[in-house]
Amino acid sequence: MLKKVVATGTFDILHPGHLFYLEESGNLGDHLSVIIARDVNIKHKPKPVVPEYQRLRMVSALKPVDYARLGDDKDMFLPIEEINPDIITIGFNQYFNIENLKKSLIERGIEADVVRVGAYEGEGFCSSRNIMEEILIRRCSGSD
Repeated sequence: MLKKVVATGTFDILHPGHLFYLEESGNLGDHLSVIIARDVNIKHKPKPVVPEYQRLRMVSALKPVDYARLGDDKDMFLPIEEINPDIITIGFNQYFNIENLKKSLIERGIEADVVRVGAYEGEGFCSSRNIMEEILIRRCSGSD
């Protein structure tokens, strides 16, 4: 039986931390679906720089990803219901209370395990925000 995994996120400026999260998520099953957050639903941090359809296209092209789609702009559980995963992964820095999420999933009739993936420990950038800050320092500080 095919074990389906769902990963979610904003995926603003792709970096090794995103790839690590998706690889680790994909390793938990046979088919990885990724739900990209809609611009209108992102309220816990600054709005993405990269438009949602461009973020979708970039994530869709990544090797670990079997299927990617935008989330629903009103109901975050609708795409999860449609995919019907066995496992839902949460990134180490995603602001979800896992117990509350599990309760909400059960209320919606979604019987998926929830797994938090650890942090990327490799070299290089692992935060879209850090990449943007470094661009400002290197390109906008007035020095070469």
